[in-house]
Amino acid sequence: MIATLATLLVFQSIGEGLAYALGLPIPGPVIGMVLLLLYLMMKNGAVDKLAPTSMELLRHLSLLFVPAGVGIMVHARLLAAEWLPITAALLASTVVSIAVTAAVVRWLQK
Repeated sequence: MIATLATLLVFQSIGEGLAYALGLPIPGPVIGMVLLLLYLMMKNGAVDKLAPTSMELLRHLSLLFVPAGVGIMVHARLLAAEWLPITAALLASTVVSIAVTAAVVRWLQK
């Protein structure tokens, strides 16, 4: 379990380092996930080693929403004052995400 967590943290750290060093507009954890995906695709057996611990982390994923909930409560007044632009941004980003996902799925099905 420790080796798996270390592997995940190493890839996240590499992603953070690359994002910072190169001044990329992509978050470090996203870069780390892409690098982890490439690693898993290239190294046979790596998925089998990482899967059990990763599944345990996914089972407790809801705990990661606690800081977001606290942030919402801390900034409740700001959210109440800016509810219209926030709602518009959420709706627009949802529509764009659905449209882009549909386009990618169609393109991949060809």
